[in-house]
Amino acid sequence: MTRVAVGCPDYPALAARIAARAGGGEIRFATRMRPKRADELIGGKLHFIVRHTLVARVEILRFEDRDDGRIDIVCAAALERVHPQPRRAHQGWRYLTDGDAPSADDDASGIADLPPHLYRELAELSLI
Repeated sequence: MTRVAVGCPDYPALAARIAARAGGGEIRFATRMRPKRADELIGGKLHFIVRHTLVARVEILRFEDRDDGRIDIVCAAALERVHPQPRRAHQGWRYLTDGDAPSADDDASGIADLPPHLYRELAELSLI
């Protein structure tokens, strides 16, 4: 799944937000409706879009009903940086196929450290 990290200008800001809101090694994200494919998503990843670029992900542990009728997406609080990919912003969350999911940034190229706007420009020029 993908979700826009509203208000986060870059990866360090997202990492700080996750760390500040984590409790007991978990973090919760509220949503209005349970995903139709919720059972398939458990053990999968929730990817974050920062400034039109996928930059990180967390593991989805479970879905829990709240007293107010909303649903909590309960995730591991360990944020994993991924190889950046340009993405359009959207509201709520979207499904991401396995083929479209970015890989973990395990190369030492430094591409993941580029500012999102510079990465986007280089990708548009097919340089990365």
